[in-house]
Amino acid sequence: MLLARRNQNWLPDVFNTLFDTDIMPKFNATAPAINVIEKEKEYDVELAAPGMTKDDFKVTLDEEENLVVALEKKTENTEENKETGHYLRREFSYTKFHQTLLLPEDVDREKIAASVENGVLTVVLPKKSAQELKKESKVIEIM
Repeated sequence: MLLARRNQNWLPDVFNTLFDTDIMPKFNATAPAINVIEKEKEYDVELAAPGMTKDDFKVTLDEEENLVVALEKKTENTEENKETGHYLRREFSYTKFHQTLLLPEDVDREKIAASVENGVLTVVLPKKSAQELKKESKVIEIM
């Protein structure tokens, strides 16, 4: 469950400090927005993650052939960051994210492709043709 923090100007700093620690990471977590678009010959999954590169993403099929999208951005607390300032509010800090999507039966799992452009991961899930879907049906002989 994601908890979104809205206007907190009325809270004393001690409460902000308490909830912005590694002890309670869920209160400081946000998840990227995901769009799923159905087209005639494919499904497109778009995941918005500003500042992320293709090296930050991992797209796989799990053992049950579900699409798994993960991202991890390792940030270092260097002296450079301290000199430039600190965040007063930070809502797009996707340090770690993992999402599993159940794929429809008509997705050609062998032709899935992914790309990242301008902080948006796009996963293209080509659809199988009606003829390809019929080929997959199999009659089981009863003994």
